[in-house]
Amino acid sequence: MVKLTFYGGVREIGGNKILLEDGKGKLFLDFGYPYSKYRIFYEEYLKPRAGAGLLDLLVMGLLPHLEGIYRTDLETGNLWQQFRRAEHYRKLEGVDGVLLTHAHLDHSGHISFLREDIPVYATATTAFITKAIQDSGKADFDQQVCYFTPRVEECLNGWRQGAYVASGGSDRQRRFYIANKSGLSEDAEKFWGKATRQKKLDSQPLGDISKCSFNLRCFPVDHSIPGACAWGIETSSGWVVYSGDLRLHGKRGKLTEAFIKKAAELHPRALILEGTNVDKATNVSEQQVYENALRVIRNAKGLVIADFPARDVDRLLTFLHVARDTKRKLAILPKDAYLLRIMRLLEPEIPDIAQEGPIVIYQETTASKSPAQWLKKIYEEYSSKIVLAKDVSSDQSDFILCFSFFDLNELPSIHPRPGSLYVFSSSEPHNEEQEMDFRRLHHWLGHPDESFKEDDVVFQMRGFGLPVAKNGKWEIPEEEKGLHASGHACGPDLLRVAREIQPEVLIPVHSEHPEFYTDNLSGSGINIILPTEGRTIEI
Repeated sequence: MVKLTFYGGVREIGGNKILLEDGKGKLFLDFGYPYSKYRIFYEEYLKPRAGAGLLDLLVMGLLPHLEGIYRTDLETGNLWQQFRRAEHYRKLEGVDGVLLTHAHLDHSGHISFLREDIPVYATATTAFITKAIQDSGKADFDQQVCYFTPRVEECLNGWRQGAYVASGGSDRQRRFYIANKSGLSEDAEKFWGKATRQKKLDSQPLGDISKCSFNLRCFPVDHSIPGACAWGIETSSGWVVYSGDLRLHGKRGKLTEAFIKKAAELHPRALILEGTNVDKATNVSEQQVYENALRVIRNAKGLVIADFPARDVDRLLTFLHVARDTKRKLAILPKDAYLLRIMRLLEPEIPDIAQEGPIVIYQETTASKSPAQWLKKIYEEYSSKIVLAKDVSSDQSDFILCFSFFDLNELPSIHPRPGSLYVFSSSEPHNEEQEMDFRRLHHWLGHPDESFKEDDVVFQMRGFGLPVAKNGKWEIPEEEKGLHASGHACGPDLLRVAREIQPEVLIPVHSEHPEFYTDNLSGSGINIILPTEGRTIEI
């Protein structure tokens, strides 16, 4: 009998942590960062204490109470005493690994806390992206997925109270095992073997998934980040298929089509299926995004800012296409350049920045005089491609600038001329924190509320595709829709996935409305089981 215990992803978007147990071993299906739970307790300036190790996360219920799976350098000798009577406490040993579906932190982020001897199985692209994200970011201690510096408990300044601090030793890289190791270039191997400071990591080489004691099938699927996959696990009860996040309407929709066909051939006992967009009836394709963006940008007179999700390489390439067709330069940030450079190590069809005329790299005005090694390498390798705020400011109609809300503090240095265009190519806000960001965005762009006077407006940029507050709800104006292709399948597509794979049992995850499947698959012959967090389903 196979047991599936759901420690995250239940009635929430993301945070997936699913434990699969069979007689032969144990696997986690993703081990994600639960953003919605974090927002209950924390915000930008109130975060779990890095110096407290695992304590804050266990007390606040952000990590499951599973003794034996976490890094010992973040545990005190008596840490677990207070949790052993908790409702879902368990001592867990002999975990074979984590099946990681993709590199978004809501699926990967809490791998940061797992013991380094627990393998992580992923595609090569996902492994490389996790490293690129960490190299080029300011990953908090609870989001260090690819590598970490071991911590030690020290008494600071002679105080009796200890804190967990970085040991100063070498970085340790997690043991990624990948589904497609063959064919990695020498440059790819070198990238994998160095930390952000360019010193060699204390790591094992990339292995392949044949090391796992389970028989696994890795199915590439289309999502809003490269390298996404679904997994099939052969168990004593039959095949269990886990979809991860997927869509049918993206540039690589044929990958998801192939997954559906191959998964159906397994006649799975169970399908664990995402349901992010079950309430959406239709999708916008990436081709439609291109056509709509081209239409509005072609008529723009001044600077254009394109705001789209981080690490959505397909969207970046869409705006590159628009830049070519409108004779503009696409100014990307160094992080984007680093990601593209790393992606080319695995996918030669990714544009070469050095050879791609329209691509330039925007150097932030307050850039450090001592940049991190990854950033220094970008500046050195693409020195002829660097543009500054003054370059953009003086020739505003020549640029599409890839900025998000969090890059707006560059605008005082650029000073967009009145009538410049802000193209929003992402989704509406999903929580109060994001709603506040949109209010601020409207103020930045010169669309203040009624309490503002005209003299209070600093910039006068025209927004297109921007959500606006109407009757207490944030919505994109009907005539401005079609600028965002979601990374998730809509409701009808998800029903198609379920019906064509035709599992005996379907378990919805990564959804705020899992009843959608119960309501719409009645009479299909598929048994729908809604999971409960911390509880076990036996199949």
